[in-house]
Amino acid sequence: MKKFFLSFAALFLLTCPAVFAQDAAYAAYENRPSFGIPDESGDFSEDSGKDIPAQIDKYIEYVRTQWEIPGMAVAFMKDGKLIFAKGFGTKEKGKQDPVDANTVFQVGSVSKSFTGTVMASLVDEGKVKWEDTIKNILPDFKMYDPWVTENMQVKDIMIHRSGLKEQAGTYIPNLGYGREDIYKMLSLMKPDYSFRGDFQYNNITFIIASKIIEKVTGKSWEENVKERVFDPVGMTSSSLNGPGFSGASNVAVPHEYYFDGSIITNPLHGEEQALHWLTVIGPAGGVNSCVNDLVKYARFHMENGLTADGQQAVSKKGMKYLHTGQVISSQDTNRTTLYGTSWYIEQNDRYRVYFHTGTTWGMTTLCFFVPQIKLCGAILVNCDAGASPRYAIMRRMIDLVMDAPEKDYSKESFDPWYARSEKNWKESQGKEKEEIKPAPSLKALAGVYTKEEPFGNATITIEKGELYIAIGKYGFKNKMKHVNGNTFKFSSDGHSFPINFTLNEDGTRAESFEIEFGYGEEKDFGPWLRKF
Repeated sequence: MKKFFLSFAALFLLTCPAVFAQDAAYAAYENRPSFGIPDESGDFSEDSGKDIPAQIDKYIEYVRTQWEIPGMAVAFMKDGKLIFAKGFGTKEKGKQDPVDANTVFQVGSVSKSFTGTVMASLVDEGKVKWEDTIKNILPDFKMYDPWVTENMQVKDIMIHRSGLKEQAGTYIPNLGYGREDIYKMLSLMKPDYSFRGDFQYNNITFIIASKIIEKVTGKSWEENVKERVFDPVGMTSSSLNGPGFSGASNVAVPHEYYFDGSIITNPLHGEEQALHWLTVIGPAGGVNSCVNDLVKYARFHMENGLTADGQQAVSKKGMKYLHTGQVISSQDTNRTTLYGTSWYIEQNDRYRVYFHTGTTWGMTTLCFFVPQIKLCGAILVNCDAGASPRYAIMRRMIDLVMDAPEKDYSKESFDPWYARSEKNWKESQGKEKEEIKPAPSLKALAGVYTKEEPFGNATITIEKGELYIAIGKYGFKNKMKHVNGNTFKFSSDGHSFPINFTLNEDGTRAESFEIEFGYGEEKDFGPWLRKF
């Protein structure tokens, strides 16, 4: 009995903070303003009894508290007018500096739609066609399959049907490689399915798009985004890539987010922010923005390329192409979601919403617009929590505008997520620990290892009794830690890479090593071989 009591007490101590947080969130939510009706003008004002800004304000804070999110910012426009823009929580956990509507976050994969918008503007100008084959624009372009190399078109790049495995190549930049290196690696990556055969979400194909943009304009992807999107839309606080983020003054701090008996959020600083990765993956994820800017961008798309000052920055035809579904990304009994050119299009039984999410090291985003009710919005979060809290806020706001029955989308997703996370955590605690085998002699591992271009050499050295690896074109040097037997790991630009050594028969010298890139790419790339 004593042993059982102690276990129960320990479990209570681990779970009660989350329970108390939920209780506080529910209490705040229950005290929200009443749901009224619009006044004669159709506006939802405090006088009319349907103060949507006040209601969504309460709901956002409830969601933030429930999911234990350090900080977030949210903005909405209705009928082209800004009706809500506010920050919640703090820029960094444990500190008092609050988030506001001008606080800069990384928007992650929402950046893909910026690259698509630039491409649409180039199609307008006749500099490129969606049906152009990439090989005719970039003579050095090469995929694994020669037929794909000759036949892949511009329109194929940004709809995730390249044949590459989902997310393949995503973590390679963290090792210390640039866009040009990743571009050359495409020819080594064997497809997991047939070209145009399935929707498999991928980041690195957008590097191809950036090279096309640069080839036909003579300007960088960054210059094109600024001139063709930021400037006409009026995104004055937005920037690009790692340097843009690190150079911002009013900026949120990224946080990791995971479950370890309770929800854990820790601020990320320095190399843990993976700003090199952010720069390399830029065309797929390198935009930095605030909700005051990003909601203008959402409006720009909702208005089919028309800016607030009446400029048609991208033609209606071009915007229609971006917003036309090209492939089914998901489908269930409640909704069908298509993927257009860097936008998701969800059709359910009440409305059609165009949106894109984004995730970087410690930040998440949702940008959306619903043309039928002239509503658009932006949600920025300074931790890498899942998409559910962002979707909950979006769907609650849509319901408020559409005068739909009240539904708590956040609780609907939080309760099963928490229960599932707690169950998995308990099961992991009960597993027997793996037997740790001793490491080989460090001298057996140190040396120079070679690999074909664009990878280049890797050098492993011993410094003060510790192993270090220098790898990648940028020469990132990282400390290695022993895991088990011949397996070590090292962290580079915020991501951890397992590295497995193969030794000779007597175990006195490593012959090669293999790095696990994250999505099985090592099977295509092969090992680094010891240089004798």
